[in-house]
Amino acid sequence: MSLIDLSKQVALGVDIGGTNTKYGLVNHRGEMLGKGRLKTDAFGNAEDFIDALYEQAIPLINKHCPQKQFDGIGVGAPNANYYTGTIEQAPNLRWKGVIPFAAMMSEKFGVPCKMTNDANAAALGEMMFGAARGMKDFIMMTLGTGVGSGIITNGQLIYGHDGFAGELGHTIVKPGGRKHWSTGSEGSLEAYASATGIAITAKKMRAEFPDSMLNKYPEEAINSKVVHDCAIAGDPTAIEVFRYTGQKLGEALANFVMFSSPEAILLFGGVIRAGDFILKPTKLHMERNLLPIFRNKVKLVFSELDEADAAILGASALVW
Repeated sequence: MSLIDLSKQVALGVDIGGTNTKYGLVNHRGEMLGKGRLKTDAFGNAEDFIDALYEQAIPLINKHCPQKQFDGIGVGAPNANYYTGTIEQAPNLRWKGVIPFAAMMSEKFGVPCKMTNDANAAALGEMMFGAARGMKDFIMMTLGTGVGSGIITNGQLIYGHDGFAGELGHTIVKPGGRKHWSTGSEGSLEAYASATGIAITAKKMRAEFPDSMLNKYPEEAINSKVVHDCAIAGDPTAIEVFRYTGQKLGEALANFVMFSSPEAILLFGGVIRAGDFILKPTKLHMERNLLPIFRNKVKLVFSELDEADAAILGASALVW
């Protein structure tokens, strides 16, 4: 029986966002052989998007695959269903309805295609190539424009009966609280712990503290980066924004820990650039709200993967 050189097995990983799509050719060791991007929102339908992606990606595949085995395509996308290979009613894509995306990709490229949502893809990437290597039970929280999650139990992603399990960002952390700008729900984690939620909190708090450095910025300029810059400069209001955000996140994480008893919770995305400003209150309030049997057992870990490549790596992992 001959040995298989895993570095010669490659997959195309595709990370579809509402604005941009990133893709890369990845080998079994998690090495990126080449990558590119295109504008998702430039295409009014999935057919034109797939045609454009093919035209861009096929030279990359042809360059590397005479010497390597092209195993397939993995896609991370909003509202992607792992079981059916469809994108279903994605609110931030121009393509409406239920789209048989995996089948369309497979037909175009001539190889198998698997897909899942973007947060699940990031969790797979972390398990195969990042900070969760060797872990069988962990939760991945993606803290960006929104809040996504991927739940790994006994080495397997939790999909649920219909493929959409793990929407922890839309769990309610403050009943009757802040109204979500898209779903209309009141008090969801995403409304507080996302970059969008942080900006909303900052705008509310700066109005209460006229001396805050945040008041030097026009309303439309307030975002999580500005809050971080002001926190670094020592502004008490900006620091309190992160403390409050960490409290809401920590309270939610306590619930998640008591649900699946993970070894670790991995935090990923632009919001974690705030470092200890958000990590310390998150850890404090998570531990404070746990039953004694769960306390001081769960690691809070920042992702080791490059933010730009994590979902590509994770999507490619679907192939294997």
